[in-house]
Formats: sequence, C-alpha cells, structure tokens
Amino acid sequence: MASFISRTVCCPSRPRLSRLLMINQTGRNINDVRFSSSQSSAGGSDGNKQDGGESKQAGSWLNNIFAPARIHTGNRPHSRLLSASEFIYEMHHHDAKPEFADDYIGKYEKYSNELIAKTNGKAELVGSFRVEVGSHHDDFIHIWRYHDGYKQVSDIHKQIKTDDQLVKLNKDLAKDLVKRESQFMMSFSFWDHPKPQKLNSFYEMRSYVLKPGTMIDWANGWSKGIKHRDNAVAGFFSQIGQLYTVHHIWRYEDLQARKDVRENAWRRPGWDECVAITVPNIVYLHSRWMSPNSFSPIS
Repeated sequence: MASFISRTVCCPSRPRLSRLLMINQTGRNINDVRFSSSQSSAGGSDGNKQDGGESKQAGSWLNNIFAPARIHTGNRPHSRLLSASEFIYEMHHHDAKPEFADDYIGKYEKYSNELIAKTNGKAELVGSFRVEVGSHHDDFIHIWRYHDGYKQVSDIHKQIKTDDQLVKLNKDLAKDLVKRESQFMMSFSFWDHPKPQKLNSFYEMRSYVLKPGTMIDWANGWSKGIKHRDNAVAGFFSQIGQLYTVHHIWRYEDLQARKDVRENAWRRPGWDECVAITVPNIVYLHSRWMSPNSFSPIS
C-alpha cells in the first residue's frame, strides 16, 4: 500500500481556508485516483472460496484506493502529449563579462538581425531579456522559435556555422562572454505560444527541475492552474539540455504588481490545489526577474 502524507494547505490571504489534501508519494490528490477495469474486487462467487474471501476482497479494495494514480499515455511520446505543435524553441543563456555587457547587447542585436535576414525569418526571435535579479546582473536570456521542427533547426544551425558573416559575428560575441548555454524546448499545449507585445513590462522566468517521470502530472496540474493567472507569457518544457526542466514566464508591471498578482491568485478557488499537487514534484526551482532588451519583440 502506498504511503500517504496528510498535508494541510493554508493560505493567509484566504482566512478560514484549510483544505486537507491526501497526497501520495507522487504528489497526486486522492480525488484524482483512477480505476481501470482490471482492478476488480478479489474473491468470487464460488462457495469454496468464501473462506477468507472477505478479507482478500477488502484488501484488494484498499489497495485500489491507495495505489498511486495511473496516467495512461498509450504508446505516444510524452512530447506529443504535452505539446500540440511542431514549433521548437531554443533558449540561449549568455553570461557576459561585466565590463563588456553593454557592448555585448549591441553586438547581439546586430547578430540577431543578421540571422533573421539570412534565414528569411525562419529563425524568429521571440524575446531577449537582461536578468536584473536572480543571477548575475550581466546574464542575458534569448529565446528563438523555429516553426518546422528539428529539420529546420538543423539546417539553420548548419547555416550559422558556415555563413561567413554569421561566423564572424558569433566570434565577436564570444569575446564578451564568460560562458553560454542553450536548451531546446517545446511549448505546453495549454499555454498560448508567446506573441510580440510592447507593454513596457518586466518579466519573471521561473525554472523548475522536476523529478523524472512527473512531467505529465505537472502538465495535468498546470492545465487547470493556468486558468487562475491572467499574466502568462510562455510555458516550456525541455527536450535537449537540462532534462525534466520547465520554464514559466510571467509578465508584471513592476515588483509590487508581482506581489499583488501572486497574492490574488490564492483567493481563487482551485489555485491552492494546483500548488499542492505540483510542488512535491519539484527538485529545484530558480527565479529570474528580467527586463526586455530594446530590440526584444516581447517588451
């Protein structure tokens, strides 16, 4: 029998709210337990099996209730269950040398314009941000989108390595960097794809590393939880790079607005349940407060 933890989820913003959720080791709400046709009661109608049958039947019944919920994914890849498009996103994380940070961002704008032109817009810059709080002040996050799957990604990456002008610009960028990392991602089907917007806002990117095997549970919880937030910009899950990683990007007018929005979410019925179900799946969480660069389509 799976062990259960009784957790009381309380919210200071909602007085008198004290919801008791029974959550098993996988972090699932007991109300979400599903039964399959094969999970029938033990014992039968044969009179010779009556002796001890009741105890076996009761044991089987209890096992059915307290067994972890099963999500039947069939034989489809999880990425197909989680995303509804062929879009591939690439996130670049660049750590610039402090003394060259301003020069770097000017060079990156030139590089991004050249890449977009060379690929006829097939490489699409979604957003470009400077990290204000949460890591080095000279960290930059750039997100690119490719519309036609990994074949297009491979073609564009080959072009980046062979086009003389792009190679030159890339080498010039590298002089201003301490390190750079990248990650391929897809967008959750229950989030809208990020769209260009000029709102003079700030953005928070919350990055989660999840326990292996819990991505479907995470998506199930957030497909409901997203309804309680009005400031969602993007939601991604990793494909290559740090695996089992999720990135949520939210828009805020300022830090006070962030505080107000997050507190108001707790006043909406159902948000506490989303948190209670998904939090046990988190191994690591990192938050970055970011401002858009001048050439970012999202600003």
